[in-house]
Amino acid sequence: MNSLNPYLNFNGNTEEVFTFYKSIFGGEFAMVMRFGDTPGCENMPETEKNGIMHIALPIGSNVLMGTDVPKSMEQVTAGTNMSISVNVSSREEADRVYNGLSAGGKATMPMNDMFWGDYYGMLTDKYQIQWMISYSEKYQS
Repeated sequence: MNSLNPYLNFNGNTEEVFTFYKSIFGGEFAMVMRFGDTPGCENMPETEKNGIMHIALPIGSNVLMGTDVPKSMEQVTAGTNMSISVNVSSREEADRVYNGLSAGGKATMPMNDMFWGDYYGMLTDKYQIQWMISYSEKYQS
């Protein structure tokens, strides 16, 4: 496997979610594709054509991707079905990312030194996505 790219599904607020994540991680969207610009979506209701068909945000060597689920499809339940693990390069970066993502969400395990040697914390962000933030000194060069 060359990479692991989490793909997130939302019920119509993918653009808001990814704009939030971009504010935390920086960078630029590698792709933003709307339903209205996509072949096969010509008969989609006008209210859904501006929805996100596919969005990609590079973060380090990985890409976070997502989509809106059209109202004509079964709506997703955000929450406990996945977590995203983020490894960072310093304790300060771990704190920054943790604090940014937990704003408006729920800190489930504050950043702390763990028995396995990592500085680690867990949270659920305001969009009900679970995150694990980790800094490991042994993996730094």
